[in-house]
Formats: sequence, C-alpha cells, structure tokens
Amino acid sequence: MKFQCYTLGCKVNQYETQAMEQQLLALGHVSGTDADDCDAYLINTCTVTAVADRKNRTLIRRLRREHPQAVIGVCGCYAQVSAGEVEALGVDVVSGSGGREAFVQLVLDAVRQKKAGQDAGQQVLLDDAMRRRAFESLPAGSLGTRTRAMLKVQDGCCNFCTYCIIPYARGRVRSLPLEQCAREARTLAEAGYQEIVLTGIEISSWGQDLPGEQTLIDLLETVCRDLPGEVRIRLGSLEPRTITPDFCRRAAALPNLCPHFHLSMQSGCDAVLARMNRKYDSARYYESVQLLYGYFDRPAITTDLIVGFPGETEEEFQQTLTFLHRCAFAAMHIFPYSKRPDTPAAKMPGQVLNAVKEERARRAAETAAEMEHTYLSQWVGQTVPVLFEEEQGGLWRGHTAHYCAVAAPSPRDLHNCLVQVQLEGLEGNTLKGVVL
Repeated sequence: MKFQCYTLGCKVNQYETQAMEQQLLALGHVSGTDADDCDAYLINTCTVTAVADRKNRTLIRRLRREHPQAVIGVCGCYAQVSAGEVEALGVDVVSGSGGREAFVQLVLDAVRQKKAGQDAGQQVLLDDAMRRRAFESLPAGSLGTRTRAMLKVQDGCCNFCTYCIIPYARGRVRSLPLEQCAREARTLAEAGYQEIVLTGIEISSWGQDLPGEQTLIDLLETVCRDLPGEVRIRLGSLEPRTITPDFCRRAAALPNLCPHFHLSMQSGCDAVLARMNRKYDSARYYESVQLLYGYFDRPAITTDLIVGFPGETEEEFQQTLTFLHRCAFAAMHIFPYSKRPDTPAAKMPGQVLNAVKEERARRAAETAAEMEHTYLSQWVGQTVPVLFEEEQGGLWRGHTAHYCAVAAPSPRDLHNCLVQVQLEGLEGNTLKGVVL
C-alpha cells in the first residue's frame, strides 16, 4: 500500500503523525508524495482556531476531490470535537485525538476492503477524551532527512483557559513515566539524532499524575544525565509557574539543555489575563522572565500572544504592547482571538471586531519584529555551534542552541552535523556565518 500523511497543528500532532508513518513503514507499506496517486491519505487535524478548522476542511475536500478512489482517514483534535463535520465530508475513517494505532489499522482494513470491491461504509472510532487516564506511548523516529526528533512526554491539560478548546479535545493530564522518557531519549540519540525536543500539550504539568512528587526539572535532569553531552535537549512550551529559582538553578547546570524557553503569555494586561483564566498575572510572568535572564546567557525567550480577546480595550492592548518591550522577547507567535465552540470566552460580551483584531495583530507583529532584530543582532561577531539541517540555495541552514536560524556556505555535506560557525551578519531573521 502507498500512503501519504498530512499534519496540521502543533508539535504533538507532528510527533503522532511521525509515529503513524513509522508504524506503516514497519509493516512494509510505502510513503508517497504529492505527485503520487496513493491508496490512503491520513490527515491529523488541529482545532486550536477557526482558521485551523477551515484548513482541515479545505485539505479533506481537496484530497477527496483529487483522489476519489483512495481511502481518506481523518484523526486529531478537530475530528475529536467536531466528528459530525468530518463525517459529512465523505471520509472513510474518522478517529479522534487518541488510539492512533487502532486508527491506522482501520485505514488498512478500509484499503483492503476497497481493493476487494467491498464497501465497509464509514468507520468511526471515538472515545470520551475527558475519561482518558493512560498515556498513549507512541515511539517515533527514523532519522531520514530529519535532524531534530520530538519526544512526546505529556498529553492533556487541566488549565481550562476560557478561550481554549484543547482540554476537551485532549482530556486531562497524562505523563510518560520518567524512566520510559529516558529510555526513549536514549533510543533517539542512538539512532543519530543530535537534538531532541521534549513536547506535550502542557509539559509544565508533566508528573502531576505520576506517583510521588515528580516535576519537569526531575525529568530534565534524568534525560540529560543519560545522553551524550553533544545531544541537545530542547523544551516545548512552558507555563510561567514552571520558572522558579530552583528550576533555573538546576536547569542551568545541564550543559546540553538548550537555553530557549517558549514561555506562554497570551496577554500583558492583568484584566485580560483574569478573563482568560490564566493562572498568573503580569508580575509573576515578568518574574519568570527575569529569572531566566539571571541564570542563562542571553536566553531566547519566545511567547504566544492573543489579541482582540473579548472585552479587550485599546488601553488594555497598549498595556500589553508596553509589557512586550519589558520582556524583550526573541520571537513571538501572534494570534487574533478565535471563538471556539462551547468555551466560556465564546459567550463573553464585548466581542472585538475582526478588523480591530487584525490591526492589533499588525501592531504587535511590528513590535515583535523589532525585538527579534535586537535579539539576533547581539550574536553577530560570535562563534557558536550550529546544528545544520538542509541545503537551500547554495547555503546550509540550521539553528543554534538558542534557536537562531543560521545560513552558511560549505562544500561539505553538513546534514545533521553540529559544527562551529563564525556569525558575520544578519539578513532578515537569519544569521549569516562562516563554517570553521
């Protein structure tokens, strides 16, 4: 069977798609390309915004139209919370955000039945995400063209921010046990990966459901201790509560931990944070930022921002812009607020006009671009190790431990090589350098 996988959304989705790919390849099936007419198409969906929902539907419709004889299987968060909408698009298999191996098997069964001229009808495999208690372990990772491996160590979320549908799509917190995390990381390092990204829906909650009082820093120390010193560990998105003096002291002692911290913010205005049901105020967030600057050399602190949340006034937005400058972020992801069905924020008064959201997103992006340029400029003239990933336009491209993009010429094949680079200039948001 020839198949092709599509992923929309976060790093967790990417990891889970990679695991499904590996499952199919291990069974002897062949991965196709956009130019192929495949037997099956597997789509892993996202539902974090209305734009994501629209992208899901557009992709499903296109594949159904272009490959009418193929089996179309749809899984993921959008399918979990909007199964009826997915079923109405005429796909063959519908599954949610769990049971990935069972989903793959249903797709295989549907392909066999279709080739045999049988009509099994639409297969739907869904559960109640809020009742899940066990972590679904999905080992993934064949090096192929990749240099950076993702290791999913956590799933689910119990924060219930008023704008967010993900707890309903993913369920409550589940953690991959510590020793299993360490074992999976060692396996990836032995396979040749030079960098491992610990990811999850809300990795700051890792360990909450495990025996004892295990926390994320315990996990980091164990994983880093068991890996060769040259293998980098990078963290996914963190909540401000994670960043404490104890966390920073212990994390700073880990030489292979990348000093890149994506610290979820959403707003710099306390009134907006309260309406969002975020579990911190701007003072606590700034305390986390200052701790990171105090313990790490030029840490890359990145964040997410939602603009145009219900009730957000121009004054509140200005407070956020001022706060952004105080934090001096290295990069930002900016999202106009998007209504999610059945979330508290969707029913709040003071819904902001789309035109206002877009205008605020533009202003926030200008601020973000200024801060990113300032952050990257400080690296010009420095010599740093770069993990190179691919060649484009005659230049090898990769990232520093701080996740700064670097481009450099070289006659050597630098794929998956960690080498020293003298950084000589900045073009856009990419540092230009010379390989030493």
